Amino acid sequence: MDPIVSEWLNLVVRWVHVIVGIAWIGASFYFNWLLNHLKAPSEDKDAVIGELWALHAGGFFKVEKRRMPPGALPAPLHWFKWEAYWTWISGFALLVIVYYMGASVYLVDRSVADIEPGTAVAIGIGTLVVSWFAYDLLWRSPLARTGWLATSISLALVVGVAFGLAQVFSGRGAYIHVGAMLGTLMAGNVFRVIMPAQRELVAATEQGREQDLRFAHLAEQRSLHNNYMTLPVLFVMVSNHFPSTYGYQFNWLVLSGLFLIGGAVRYYFNVRHKTGNWQSAWVLGAGAAATIALMLLVAPPSDPEADTAGEAEAVAFTTVRAVINHHCSACHSASPSHEAFDKAPGGVAFDTPEQIQQTARRILTQAVVSKVMPLGNESGMTQEERDLIGSWIYQGAKIE
Repeated sequence: MDPIVSEWLNLVVRWVHVIVGIAWIGASFYFNWLLNHLKAPSEDKDAVIGELWALHAGGFFKVEKRRMPPGALPAPLHWFKWEAYWTWISGFALLVIVYYMGASVYLVDRSVADIEPGTAVAIGIGTLVVSWFAYDLLWRSPLARTGWLATSISLALVVGVAFGLAQVFSGRGAYIHVGAMLGTLMAGNVFRVIMPAQRELVAATEQGREQDLRFAHLAEQRSLHNNYMTLPVLFVMVSNHFPSTYGYQFNWLVLSGLFLIGGAVRYYFNVRHKTGNWQSAWVLGAGAAATIALMLLVAPPSDPEADTAGEAEAVAFTTVRAVINHHCSACHSASPSHEAFDKAPGGVAFDTPEQIQQTARRILTQAVVSKVMPLGNESGMTQEERDLIGSWIYQGAKIE
Protein backbone atom coordinates (compact mmCIF):
# COMPACT_ATOMS: atom_id res chain seq x y z
CA MET A 1 0.00 0.00 0.00
CA ASP A 2 1.18 3.52 -0.74
CA PRO A 3 2.74 4.97 2.46
CA ILE A 4 0.60 8.14 2.30
CA VAL A 5 -2.60 6.11 1.92
CA SER A 6 -1.49 3.78 4.72
CA GLU A 7 -0.72 6.68 7.05
CA TRP A 8 -4.05 8.40 6.48
CA LEU A 9 -5.96 5.16 6.80
CA ASN A 10 -4.13 4.57 10.07
CA LEU A 11 -4.97 8.11 11.21
CA VAL A 12 -8.69 7.92 10.43
CA VAL A 13 -9.20 4.46 11.93
CA ARG A 14 -7.14 5.31 15.02
CA TRP A 15 -9.13 8.51 15.52
CA VAL A 16 -12.39 6.59 15.30
CA HIS A 17 -11.01 3.98 17.70
CA VAL A 18 -10.09 6.61 20.28
CA ILE A 19 -13.44 8.40 19.98
CA VAL A 20 -15.65 5.33 20.35
CA GLY A 21 -13.28 3.88 22.96
CA ILE A 22 -13.67 6.99 25.09
CA ALA A 23 -17.45 6.73 24.73
CA TRP A 24 -17.46 3.07 25.80
CA ILE A 25 -15.00 3.42 28.66
CA GLY A 26 -16.64 6.64 29.82
CA ALA A 27 -20.06 4.97 29.96
CA SER A 28 -18.57 1.98 31.78
CA PHE A 29 -16.82 4.13 34.36
CA TYR A 30 -19.88 6.31 34.86
CA PHE A 31 -22.32 3.46 35.41
CA ASN A 32 -19.93 1.71 37.79
CA TRP A 33 -19.61 4.99 39.65
CA LEU A 34 -23.40 5.20 39.85
CA LEU A 35 -23.68 1.67 41.23
CA ASN A 36 -21.10 2.44 43.90
CA HIS A 37 -22.82 5.66 44.98
CA LEU A 38 -26.47 4.65 45.10
CA LYS A 39 -28.16 5.27 48.44
CA ALA A 40 -31.33 3.84 49.86
CA PRO A 41 -34.35 5.81 48.56
CA SER A 42 -35.33 8.82 50.66
CA GLU A 43 -38.99 7.91 50.29
CA ASP A 44 -40.82 4.61 50.57
CA LYS A 45 -40.75 3.42 46.97
CA ASP A 46 -41.09 -0.33 46.45
CA ALA A 47 -39.68 -0.28 42.92
CA VAL A 48 -36.61 1.89 43.71
CA ILE A 49 -33.46 -0.01 44.63
CA GLY A 50 -31.24 3.04 45.04
CA GLU A 51 -30.94 6.69 44.10
CA LEU A 52 -28.54 9.61 44.04
CA TRP A 53 -28.45 13.33 43.31
CA ALA A 54 -25.79 14.88 41.09
CA LEU A 55 -24.83 18.37 39.93
CA HIS A 56 -23.50 18.90 36.41
CA ALA A 57 -23.50 21.69 33.83
CA GLY A 58 -25.50 24.00 36.06
CA GLY A 59 -28.31 21.50 36.66
CA PHE A 60 -29.48 19.09 39.36
CA PHE A 61 -30.07 15.46 38.37
CA LYS A 62 -31.76 12.63 40.21
CA VAL A 63 -30.85 9.10 39.16
CA GLU A 64 -32.74 6.00 40.30
CA LYS A 65 -32.15 2.29 39.86
CA ARG A 66 -35.50 0.50 39.69
CA ARG A 67 -37.13 -2.87 39.51
CA MET A 68 -39.46 -2.90 36.54
CA PRO A 69 -42.82 -4.55 37.20
CA PRO A 70 -44.16 -6.85 34.46
CA GLY A 71 -45.77 -4.98 31.61
CA ALA A 72 -44.36 -1.57 32.49
CA LEU A 73 -41.54 -0.60 30.14
CA PRO A 74 -40.60 3.07 29.84
CA ALA A 75 -39.98 4.69 26.48
CA PRO A 76 -37.61 5.70 25.14
CA LEU A 77 -35.25 3.21 26.76
CA HIS A 78 -31.59 3.97 26.03
CA TRP A 79 -29.20 1.11 25.34
CA PHE A 80 -25.40 1.24 25.42
CA LYS A 81 -23.90 -1.20 22.94
CA TRP A 82 -22.64 0.44 19.76
CA GLU A 83 -19.76 2.10 21.58
CA ALA A 84 -18.45 -1.38 22.46
CA TYR A 85 -19.04 -2.82 19.00
CA TRP A 86 -17.35 0.03 17.15
CA THR A 87 -14.43 0.08 19.57
CA TRP A 88 -13.71 -3.55 18.73
CA ILE A 89 -14.36 -3.14 14.99
CA SER A 90 -12.07 -0.11 14.71
CA GLY A 91 -9.47 -1.73 16.95
CA PHE A 92 -9.35 -4.88 14.86
CA ALA A 93 -9.16 -2.78 11.68
CA LEU A 94 -6.20 -0.94 13.21
CA LEU A 95 -4.60 -4.27 14.09
CA VAL A 96 -4.91 -5.32 10.46
CA ILE A 97 -3.61 -2.01 9.05
CA VAL A 98 -0.58 -1.72 11.31
CA TYR A 99 0.38 -5.19 12.48
CA TYR A 100 -0.97 -7.56 9.83
CA MET A 101 -0.32 -5.52 6.68
CA GLY A 102 3.05 -4.57 8.19
CA ALA A 103 3.71 -7.93 9.83
CA SER A 104 7.30 -8.19 8.62
CA VAL A 105 8.10 -4.88 10.32
CA TYR A 106 5.91 -4.70 13.44
CA LEU A 107 4.89 -8.27 14.24
CA VAL A 108 7.73 -10.60 13.27
CA ASP A 109 11.10 -10.41 14.98
CA ARG A 110 13.35 -13.14 13.58
CA SER A 111 15.66 -12.85 16.59
CA VAL A 112 12.69 -14.06 18.64
CA ALA A 113 11.15 -16.59 16.25
CA ASP A 114 11.97 -17.25 12.61
CA ILE A 115 8.40 -17.37 11.28
CA GLU A 116 6.75 -16.05 8.16
CA PRO A 117 4.39 -13.04 8.35
CA GLY A 118 1.43 -15.19 7.30
CA THR A 119 2.10 -17.61 10.15
CA ALA A 120 2.33 -14.73 12.61
CA VAL A 121 -1.01 -13.31 11.43
CA ALA A 122 -2.65 -16.73 11.78
CA ILE A 123 -1.32 -17.05 15.33
CA GLY A 124 -2.62 -13.57 16.18
CA ILE A 125 -6.15 -14.17 14.86
CA GLY A 126 -6.24 -17.66 16.35
CA THR A 127 -5.34 -16.23 19.75
CA LEU A 128 -8.30 -13.84 19.65
CA VAL A 129 -10.76 -16.57 18.64
CA VAL A 130 -9.58 -19.30 21.02
CA SER A 131 -9.27 -16.91 23.97
CA TRP A 132 -12.95 -15.95 23.77
CA PHE A 133 -14.20 -19.53 23.76
CA ALA A 134 -11.84 -20.52 26.60
CA TYR A 135 -12.87 -17.54 28.73
CA ASP A 136 -16.59 -17.92 28.07
CA LEU A 137 -16.47 -21.67 28.75
CA LEU A 138 -14.64 -21.10 32.03
CA TRP A 139 -17.13 -18.55 33.32
CA ARG A 140 -20.13 -20.66 32.30
CA SER A 141 -18.68 -23.76 33.97
CA PRO A 142 -19.22 -24.87 37.60
CA LEU A 143 -15.82 -23.32 38.40
CA ALA A 144 -17.44 -19.88 38.10
CA ARG A 145 -19.45 -20.62 41.24
CA THR A 146 -16.21 -20.19 43.16
CA GLY A 147 -15.31 -16.68 42.10
CA TRP A 148 -11.75 -16.59 43.42
CA LEU A 149 -10.91 -19.87 41.69
CA ALA A 150 -12.23 -18.80 38.27
CA THR A 151 -10.51 -15.42 38.67
CA SER A 152 -7.19 -17.09 39.53
CA ILE A 153 -7.46 -19.39 36.51
CA SER A 154 -8.31 -16.42 34.29
CA LEU A 155 -5.26 -14.47 35.48
CA ALA A 156 -3.03 -17.50 35.01
CA LEU A 157 -4.31 -17.92 31.45
CA VAL A 158 -3.63 -14.24 30.65
CA VAL A 159 -0.07 -14.60 31.94
CA GLY A 160 0.30 -17.82 29.93
CA VAL A 161 -0.87 -16.11 26.73
CA ALA A 162 1.50 -13.18 27.35
CA PHE A 163 4.40 -15.61 27.83
CA GLY A 164 3.49 -17.65 24.77
CA LEU A 165 3.10 -14.68 22.43
CA ALA A 166 6.39 -13.20 23.67
CA GLN A 167 8.09 -16.35 22.32
CA VAL A 168 6.83 -15.84 18.74
CA PHE A 169 6.19 -12.10 18.24
CA SER A 170 8.17 -8.92 18.61
CA GLY A 171 7.67 -7.24 21.98
CA ARG A 172 5.27 -4.72 20.49
CA GLY A 173 3.40 -7.45 18.64
CA ALA A 174 3.02 -9.56 21.76
CA TYR A 175 1.77 -6.63 23.84
CA ILE A 176 -0.78 -5.46 21.28
CA HIS A 177 -2.19 -8.97 20.88
CA VAL A 178 -2.64 -9.48 24.62
CA GLY A 179 -4.47 -6.13 24.65
CA ALA A 180 -6.51 -7.14 21.61
CA MET A 181 -7.39 -10.39 23.35
CA LEU A 182 -8.74 -8.54 26.39
CA GLY A 183 -10.60 -6.12 24.11
CA THR A 184 -12.15 -9.11 22.32
CA LEU A 185 -13.27 -10.58 25.65
CA MET A 186 -14.82 -7.25 26.61
CA ALA A 187 -16.67 -6.82 23.32
CA GLY A 188 -17.67 -10.48 23.39
CA ASN A 189 -19.13 -9.98 26.86
CA VAL A 190 -21.31 -7.17 25.52
CA PHE A 191 -22.36 -8.97 22.33
CA ARG A 192 -22.75 -12.52 23.61
CA VAL A 193 -23.73 -12.10 27.26
CA ILE A 194 -24.74 -8.63 28.44
CA MET A 195 -26.98 -7.65 25.52
CA PRO A 196 -28.77 -11.05 25.27
CA ALA A 197 -29.38 -10.96 29.03
CA GLN A 198 -30.80 -7.44 28.82
CA ARG A 199 -32.98 -8.39 25.85
CA GLU A 200 -34.43 -11.23 27.89
CA LEU A 201 -35.17 -8.89 30.81
CA VAL A 202 -36.86 -6.42 28.47
CA ALA A 203 -38.86 -9.20 26.76
CA ALA A 204 -40.06 -10.52 30.11
CA THR A 205 -41.19 -7.06 31.14
CA GLU A 206 -42.99 -6.42 27.85
CA GLN A 207 -44.74 -9.80 27.98
CA GLY A 208 -45.86 -9.38 31.56
CA ARG A 209 -43.62 -12.15 32.90
CA GLU A 210 -41.55 -12.04 36.04
CA GLN A 211 -37.95 -11.20 35.28
CA ASP A 212 -35.44 -14.02 35.67
CA LEU A 213 -32.82 -12.28 37.80
CA ARG A 214 -30.20 -14.82 36.78
CA PHE A 215 -29.86 -12.85 33.55
CA ALA A 216 -29.37 -9.63 35.50
CA HIS A 217 -26.67 -11.25 37.65
CA LEU A 218 -24.91 -12.67 34.58
CA ALA A 219 -24.88 -9.28 32.85
CA GLU A 220 -23.63 -7.62 36.03
CA GLN A 221 -20.83 -10.20 36.38
CA ARG A 222 -19.52 -9.73 32.85
CA SER A 223 -19.84 -5.95 33.15
CA LEU A 224 -17.63 -6.12 36.23
CA HIS A 225 -15.10 -8.20 34.29
CA ASN A 226 -15.02 -5.51 31.60
CA ASN A 227 -14.52 -2.89 34.26
CA TYR A 228 -11.39 -4.61 35.54
CA MET A 229 -9.97 -5.24 32.07
CA THR A 230 -10.25 -1.58 31.05
CA LEU A 231 -7.05 -0.17 32.56
CA PRO A 232 -4.82 -3.02 31.30
CA VAL A 233 -6.21 -2.50 27.79
CA LEU A 234 -5.57 1.24 28.03
CA PHE A 235 -1.95 0.57 28.96
CA VAL A 236 -1.48 -1.64 25.90
CA MET A 237 -2.88 1.15 23.71
CA VAL A 238 0.03 3.41 24.72
CA SER A 239 2.69 0.75 25.40
CA ASN A 240 4.47 1.13 22.04
CA HIS A 241 5.83 4.45 23.32
CA PHE A 242 7.73 2.71 26.13
CA PRO A 243 10.39 0.32 24.81
CA SER A 244 11.76 -0.32 28.30
CA THR A 245 8.62 -2.43 28.90
CA TYR A 246 8.15 -4.43 25.70
CA GLY A 247 11.88 -4.47 24.93
CA TYR A 248 12.81 -6.08 28.26
CA GLN A 249 14.03 -9.68 28.17
CA PHE A 250 11.07 -10.86 30.24
CA ASN A 251 8.56 -8.45 28.71
CA TRP A 252 5.66 -10.82 29.40
CA LEU A 253 6.41 -10.58 33.12
CA VAL A 254 6.41 -6.77 32.99
CA LEU A 255 3.10 -6.80 31.10
CA SER A 256 1.53 -9.17 33.62
CA GLY A 257 2.72 -7.00 36.49
CA LEU A 258 1.30 -3.84 34.92
CA PHE A 259 -2.01 -5.63 34.31
CA LEU A 260 -2.22 -6.55 38.00
CA ILE A 261 -1.40 -2.97 38.97
CA GLY A 262 -4.14 -1.67 36.65
CA GLY A 263 -6.62 -4.11 38.15
CA ALA A 264 -5.62 -3.02 41.66
CA VAL A 265 -6.18 0.65 40.81
CA ARG A 266 -9.58 -0.22 39.37
CA TYR A 267 -10.40 -2.15 42.56
CA TYR A 268 -9.57 0.90 44.64
CA PHE A 269 -11.99 3.09 42.72
CA ASN A 270 -14.65 0.39 42.89
CA VAL A 271 -14.54 -0.09 46.66
CA ARG A 272 -13.27 3.16 48.17
CA HIS A 273 -16.77 4.55 48.67
CA LYS A 274 -17.91 1.31 50.26
CA THR A 275 -14.96 0.73 52.61
CA GLY A 276 -13.68 4.30 53.02
CA ASN A 277 -10.56 5.84 51.52
CA TRP A 278 -8.22 4.83 54.32
CA GLN A 279 -9.32 1.20 54.40
CA SER A 280 -8.70 0.79 50.66
CA ALA A 281 -5.73 3.15 50.27
CA TRP A 282 -3.32 0.25 50.86
CA VAL A 283 -4.20 -0.96 47.36
CA LEU A 284 -2.80 2.25 45.82
CA GLY A 285 0.28 1.96 48.01
CA ALA A 286 0.84 -1.62 46.91
CA GLY A 287 0.35 -0.58 43.27
CA ALA A 288 2.87 2.24 43.60
CA ALA A 289 5.41 -0.10 45.24
CA ALA A 290 4.89 -2.68 42.48
CA THR A 291 5.37 -0.01 39.82
CA ILE A 292 8.68 1.05 41.37
CA ALA A 293 9.73 -2.61 41.56
CA LEU A 294 8.99 -3.07 37.85
CA MET A 295 10.92 0.10 37.01
CA LEU A 296 13.94 -1.21 38.90
CA LEU A 297 13.55 -4.60 37.23
CA VAL A 298 13.72 -3.23 33.67
CA ALA A 299 16.44 -0.68 34.46
CA PRO A 300 19.65 -1.87 32.78
CA PRO A 301 22.44 -2.85 35.16
CA SER A 302 25.45 -0.58 35.39
CA ASP A 303 27.33 -1.15 32.14
CA PRO A 304 31.04 -1.64 32.70
CA GLU A 305 31.59 -0.18 29.24
CA ALA A 306 30.30 3.16 30.52
CA ASP A 307 32.83 3.14 33.37
CA THR A 308 35.79 2.04 31.27
CA ALA A 309 34.91 3.87 28.06
CA GLY A 310 37.70 6.38 28.49
CA GLU A 311 40.30 3.63 28.86
CA ALA A 312 39.08 1.43 25.99
CA GLU A 313 40.19 1.74 22.41
CA ALA A 314 38.30 4.58 20.76
CA VAL A 315 35.55 3.63 18.33
CA ALA A 316 35.73 5.71 15.16
CA PHE A 317 32.58 7.50 14.07
CA THR A 318 33.10 6.20 10.55
CA THR A 319 32.69 2.65 11.89
CA VAL A 320 29.51 3.56 13.76
CA ARG A 321 28.10 5.44 10.80
CA ALA A 322 28.62 2.40 8.57
CA VAL A 323 26.56 0.30 11.02
CA ILE A 324 23.81 2.93 11.20
CA ASN A 325 23.72 3.35 7.44
CA HIS A 326 23.30 -0.39 6.99
CA HIS A 327 20.69 -1.03 9.68
CA CYS A 328 18.90 2.26 10.35
CA SER A 329 19.01 4.68 7.43
CA ALA A 330 16.59 2.72 5.25
CA CYS A 331 13.85 4.07 7.51
CA HIS A 332 15.44 6.97 9.38
CA SER A 333 16.16 9.27 6.47
CA ALA A 334 14.56 12.30 4.89
CA SER A 335 13.96 10.00 1.90
CA PRO A 336 13.50 6.46 3.29
CA SER A 337 14.19 3.55 0.98
CA HIS A 338 12.05 1.18 3.05
CA GLU A 339 8.71 0.55 1.38
CA ALA A 340 6.77 0.98 4.62
CA PHE A 341 7.75 4.63 5.16
CA ASP A 342 7.63 7.79 3.07
CA LYS A 343 9.31 9.88 5.76
CA ALA A 344 11.48 9.23 8.79
CA PRO A 345 9.50 7.56 11.63
CA GLY A 346 9.06 9.99 14.50
CA GLY A 347 10.90 12.62 12.48
CA VAL A 348 14.22 11.00 13.43
CA ALA A 349 16.71 11.00 10.54
CA PHE A 350 20.36 9.88 10.44
CA ASP A 351 21.40 11.59 7.21
CA THR A 352 24.15 13.75 8.73
CA PRO A 353 26.74 13.19 11.47
CA GLU A 354 25.11 15.95 13.52
CA GLN A 355 21.72 14.23 13.40
CA ILE A 356 23.25 10.98 14.62
CA GLN A 357 25.10 12.76 17.43
CA GLN A 358 22.02 14.68 18.56
CA THR A 359 20.00 11.47 18.91
CA ALA A 360 22.81 9.38 20.43
CA ARG A 361 21.06 8.83 23.77
CA ARG A 362 17.89 7.78 21.98
CA ILE A 363 19.90 5.37 19.82
CA LEU A 364 21.45 3.96 23.00
CA THR A 365 18.03 3.31 24.53
CA GLN A 366 16.39 1.87 21.43
CA ALA A 367 19.19 -0.09 19.72
CA VAL A 368 21.65 -0.95 22.50
CA VAL A 369 19.77 -1.25 25.79
CA SER A 370 16.25 -2.36 24.86
CA LYS A 371 17.24 -3.69 21.39
CA VAL A 372 13.80 -2.89 19.95
CA MET A 373 15.40 -1.24 16.93
CA PRO A 374 15.68 -1.99 14.08
CA LEU A 375 12.00 -2.95 14.02
CA GLY A 376 11.76 -6.70 14.10
CA ASN A 377 15.53 -6.70 13.65
CA GLU A 378 14.65 -6.93 9.97
CA SER A 379 18.21 -6.09 8.91
CA GLY A 380 19.81 -8.55 11.35
CA MET A 381 21.84 -6.22 13.57
CA THR A 382 24.31 -8.28 15.60
CA GLN A 383 25.22 -7.90 19.26
CA GLU A 384 28.74 -6.89 18.24
CA GLU A 385 27.34 -4.02 16.19
CA ARG A 386 25.14 -2.92 19.09
CA ASP A 387 28.20 -3.00 21.36
CA LEU A 388 30.13 -0.83 18.90
CA ILE A 389 27.41 1.82 18.95
CA GLY A 390 27.23 1.64 22.74
CA SER A 391 30.99 2.08 23.14
CA TRP A 392 30.99 5.08 20.80
CA ILE A 393 28.18 6.75 22.77
CA TYR A 394 29.80 5.99 26.14
CA GLN A 395 33.02 7.55 24.80
CA GLY A 396 31.21 10.82 24.18
CA ALA A 397 29.57 10.28 20.77
CA LYS A 398 32.27 12.26 18.98
CA ILE A 399 31.87 12.79 15.24
CA GLU A 400 35.23 14.28 14.27
